[in-house]
Amino acid sequence: MTEVLKPSDSSQLEDMVKWAIADDIPLEIVGLATKRGLGRPIIGKQGNIGNLVIGHTIDLSSLSGVSLYEPDELVLTAGAGTRVSDIEDLLESEGQQLAFEPIHMAKLYGNEGGSLGGLIACNLTGPRRIKAGAARDHVLGIKGVSGRGEYIKSGGRVVKNVTGYDLSKLMTGSYGTLAALTEITLKVLPAPENTSTLVIFGLDEKTAQRALSTAINSSHEVSGAAHLPARSSSELSLGDIRNENSSVTALRVEGFRPSVVARCESLIKLLKNFGAVEKINKENSIVFWKDVCDVGPYKERKDPLWRMSVTPTMAPTIVEKINSLIAGCAFYDWGGGLVWYKLDEYMSDSGATIIRDVINANGGGHATLVRAEDSIRSQTDVFHPQTLALAKLTARIKNSFDPQRILNPGRMYLEV
Repeated sequence: MTEVLKPSDSSQLEDMVKWAIADDIPLEIVGLATKRGLGRPIIGKQGNIGNLVIGHTIDLSSLSGVSLYEPDELVLTAGAGTRVSDIEDLLESEGQQLAFEPIHMAKLYGNEGGSLGGLIACNLTGPRRIKAGAARDHVLGIKGVSGRGEYIKSGGRVVKNVTGYDLSKLMTGSYGTLAALTEITLKVLPAPENTSTLVIFGLDEKTAQRALSTAINSSHEVSGAAHLPARSSSELSLGDIRNENSSVTALRVEGFRPSVVARCESLIKLLKNFGAVEKINKENSIVFWKDVCDVGPYKERKDPLWRMSVTPTMAPTIVEKINSLIAGCAFYDWGGGLVWYKLDEYMSDSGATIIRDVINANGGGHATLVRAEDSIRSQTDVFHPQTLALAKLTARIKNSFDPQRILNPGRMYLEV
């Protein structure tokens, strides 16, 4: 019978993993279990595709709380089970933020919340990635227990404090397949004093991408660049921007107030040939970019959803070709480098073959099936298929940290 095991400290977690290794029992690693729909369904050695039985679930939610926060040093350490919202509230009280702008994906699966461990394990990064980098770029250190039942520690409280392999970066984005994280140390940064968003309505997707690229490639330090065609913009929560008949192209500028004002004025002049540019205030900007960050237009649905990382200039062409083969709708983030595509119809592989063939034929990239039924995700490559050389490297890394395939078996790739 599947049991939920809830360690109260890293020592108990170590004992649990060692016990699972001895009995050859696979383990599902969860924090607040809000993102079970992300990745392949975990199929343990006691189950199969039709019987999603795992050995046991290890619930890390008790390993929570901020153990260290030094605002002057811009560093924070918290347990893997700590709610991301609690960390954000604490940072906000000190005028600081997680600069990589975490995606709160729980609502895509009908859930609420999310843990720090899950955030880092999935490397979830929002619109500010084009300026601040990904989540893994802000991880200073981690602690955890590997699939060998060994305690691991990497990094610390400063950017350059150790030599050797940077395991913190390796663990970020490994989806709990290499180690169960217990504690994470992050670099935090001051929150911007002011935020403004410039909006152009009615651009087609190719013109919008040119406008976004023009702004990003300028010297005006844009921290958000998104385009929502009419179907997607109609689902926005902010009434001032929501428009059922018009697309929305948006650019965010953050920083000290005089700088934001000056840069916005320069961008308005730079973009005047693309159409009339409107300016949104700080309060509405925050609401809008939270919608974009958390994939608000497609939340609380069951439609298959894809997350595609592509060459920005090729994004409109890729979406156009996919849409000619599979009905759906999309919106663009990261200046076109990130595309969210929601299918209007159900297919046996949720369109995996078609979508990846189109991407490979148009500049390359990656496509991840973010949301689909368990039966589809168990039969389909949820993550973009790896080249043979990369697959061999992935297997060697897995063998180093989890040779018996105990932790989250098959979560990313079959047999890994």
